[in-house]
Amino acid sequence: MSHNPGLDGRPLKVLHVDDDPMNLRVVQEILGAFGHQAVMACSGREALDRLAVESFDIVLLDIHMPGMTGVEVISELRASAGPQRSVPVIALTADVYSRRPAEYIALGFNDFVSKPILVSGLMASVKRLTAVAFPGALISRAG
Repeated sequence: MSHNPGLDGRPLKVLHVDDDPMNLRVVQEILGAFGHQAVMACSGREALDRLAVESFDIVLLDIHMPGMTGVEVISELRASAGPQRSVPVIALTADVYSRRPAEYIALGFNDFVSKPILVSGLMASVKRLTAVAFPGALISRAG
């Protein structure tokens, strides 16, 4: 049986950014059920502050947040010189009409998951992106 990192292998460290405490709780429980660690951030600024000092395998980023939107967060993250600037990021939103998934990719996201979040859809996206991020063995990070 081949070793598949991500869901079937090592636990992932996931940054989940959402201004809704209930959404944070639900996703934390979903990720926890799969053995992953969810680190929660309640705002875009908090997320960027964490990404500047901590390493994550993947980021789940709500689009509609007060203060700083998910689009502003991804824009600042991708333009930064930080080590996490290329971390895989999944856009999360209940608004499936204002942008098509391809538009999220063009903005710098790696994938898009609509709310309400379905466990199967979220975990399939996480698995897809982490399998790409960690093909086979872990790549050592220079720095």
